[in-house]
Amino acid sequence: LAALRGVLARADLDGFIVPRGDEHQGEYVATRAQRLAWLTGFTGSAGHAVVGRQRAAIFVDGRYTLQVQAEVPGDLYEYRHLVDDPLADWAAEALPQGGRLGYDPWLHTAGWVERARQQLERIGLSLVPCPDNPVDRVWSGQPPAPLAPVVVQDIAFAGDSAADKRARIAGDLTRNGIGAAVLTQPDSIAWLLNLRGADVPCTPLPLSFAILKDDGQVDLFIDRRKLAPGVESHLGNHVAVRAPDELGAALDGLGREGRKVMADPASTSAWIFDRLHMAGAKVERDPDPCALPKACKNAAELAGARAAHVRDGAALVRFLHWLSQEAPSGTVTETMAADRLLAFRRVNERFRGLSFDTISGAGPNGAIVHYRVSEETDRLLEPDSLFLLDSGAQYRDGTTDVTRTIAIGTPTPEMRERFTLVLKGHIAVSTARFPRGTTGSQLDTLARMPLWALGLDYDHGTGHGVGSYLSVHEGPQRISKVPNSVALQPGMILSNEPGYYKPGAYGIRIENLIVVQPLDLPMAERPMLGFEVLTLAPIDRHLVEPALMTGEEIAWLNAYHAQVREALEPQLAGEGGAAAAQWLRQATAPIIV
Repeated sequence: LAALRGVLARADLDGFIVPRGDEHQGEYVATRAQRLAWLTGFTGSAGHAVVGRQRAAIFVDGRYTLQVQAEVPGDLYEYRHLVDDPLADWAAEALPQGGRLGYDPWLHTAGWVERARQQLERIGLSLVPCPDNPVDRVWSGQPPAPLAPVVVQDIAFAGDSAADKRARIAGDLTRNGIGAAVLTQPDSIAWLLNLRGADVPCTPLPLSFAILKDDGQVDLFIDRRKLAPGVESHLGNHVAVRAPDELGAALDGLGREGRKVMADPASTSAWIFDRLHMAGAKVERDPDPCALPKACKNAAELAGARAAHVRDGAALVRFLHWLSQEAPSGTVTETMAADRLLAFRRVNERFRGLSFDTISGAGPNGAIVHYRVSEETDRLLEPDSLFLLDSGAQYRDGTTDVTRTIAIGTPTPEMRERFTLVLKGHIAVSTARFPRGTTGSQLDTLARMPLWALGLDYDHGTGHGVGSYLSVHEGPQRISKVPNSVALQPGMILSNEPGYYKPGAYGIRIENLIVVQPLDLPMAERPMLGFEVLTLAPIDRHLVEPALMTGEEIAWLNAYHAQVREALEPQLAGEGGAAAAQWLRQATAPIIV
């Protein structure tokens, strides 16, 4: 912090903004780009810090209010809420009138810069782009850029060829009078070209940029050293591999050609917008053209997702059976549990890694929404407590994300009540029927109504999109209080994860992945949609209070458990399988009222 302030003083800056994201604005960033964690100690997936000459603050949302206090020294940084405490309000207090607040134009979207500049200018501050990132100048041990191998995603899993995808998206550009689209989201590029990599943790992405022309030609900006044998022949003559530092010149070329260029202001860096404008390009501000087609999974991707969830469910059952035997001893820790689950998943031949860092939260740690266990925080799974386990895996044919809350010993009546309220909301979303054109934000209330009735709520979204052996957090669809104009469409995979969190005591979350499917309702007067449940894992019956549930809700739970038992029991052959199968039959036995 002191070294950074020295750089700011020499650059005549009164402050500098350090975001969590990288040049691609992604959730997962390479170690080289983890500037916020290096500077502050904060390891969450969203937030930013603002460093002034005398004061500094870190801004996080409600998911991280407990985590930030555990990771970031309060004597160095003030804790602020990302939404409730606007940046401009803090800057007005902490920075001098007429002050200059620096930012790296590669690390902020054009939309963010425009909004921030407007807010800061109203209070007499100027937002100043920095050609070199001041954090990089003081980070002496900054790691190099990643060079993980890039491989081809087989057509058996992708479903559509890269050539067909390029032609499809290029056709959309042509119909809209767009000459080229700048693609900055690595998962969009990976989907478009049927490529996968390992440049960032937990997500099989090759970091890259691309320009897609209206004739289907693509310029791919990536370090050629990363391309495994066979990748260039897979890409073919219509994809030109270019060095990353050639992107600026290529943007200049689009301007000289007078092309109308599409770029997404919500995900494209201000640097790219600035370069296009300076080159004289006609910039069309539209969403990433790959985002929606990528979200609507084809038949092969959905078949892969179903198969991956069966194998993942079998690993979960083996883990839950192990936990039922070991947890009563009082010797199981959060780390032991996470490692054991990983071991069960690893034996699958299509397993490629975790889809995110496992959230293994015992007792009060479960109340930290995005908790990450460390040596300092590792807790025992104590008797008569709750254990929240949120985990997922990457398989060649699909991505999983599942949360189960497990009673260790005997739960209290309050725990059972709150768990059942969360379950009721979960079931309400699972069983929802809705007309085409409905958005996820219109369904969010269904998950919260049982909790709201008692004056309770949770401070996170109810559901996010999920990729196909890609990012576990994918847009543009979501189920959230936050307004969203993207209608749910067949093939979209989302999570369904309402929760409840009692700080200092316990956390509850129940999460399945669901996929939007068309419904054939004989009396329907318009096209209707619903959800198919993908996740297969028992929901802890010890935490269910049947008296709080309707007959329809109990019937849903019994039917779901029958589906889980039927799908997973045949997967439990081999060593220890018989005992796990017996545990599964007990865990999925129907609730009789």
